[in-house]
Amino acid sequence: MKRTQRLEMVKKVVDDLERRKAEALAACERRVNESEMKLTELEVYRAGYLRDFTVRAQAGMSGASARDFQVFLSRLDEALRQQTQAVIGTRAQRDCELQNWQDAAQRADAIGHTVKRMQSEERHLLERLEQHESDERSQRAWVQGMTLRGA
Repeated sequence: MKRTQRLEMVKKVVDDLERRKAEALAACERRVNESEMKLTELEVYRAGYLRDFTVRAQAGMSGASARDFQVFLSRLDEALRQQTQAVIGTRAQRDCELQNWQDAAQRADAIGHTVKRMQSEERHLLERLEQHESDERSQRAWVQGMTLRGA
């Protein structure tokens, strides 16, 4: 098996690894988007709940109702903190996956360039070999021609 054929097999493996890293990055990016959307939904819900609380408080409400609103608002704030941490975690994971993919893509690119260079070298070597064989045939034909003429 030629060197280029062996390297082409390596290139296929490296390209497959790069593709899998790209897929992992895409999945991670989807998780980031989902967690960011969930955080936005919680922020919008909290803002609406706070507006509702303000309107009801201005209209007058009982202490028990105010306390219930405050307890629920605290729970929303805790959910927001947790979701913010989830967003930070998924972004960090995405950044890690991005670096993994970039490294794999760089390796795949380097192997690809090496394969192309080696293929070019093999073509050049084959052309030189064919030229050498052609020169030898021509030389033999010339010698045979000279021998037949008695020179």
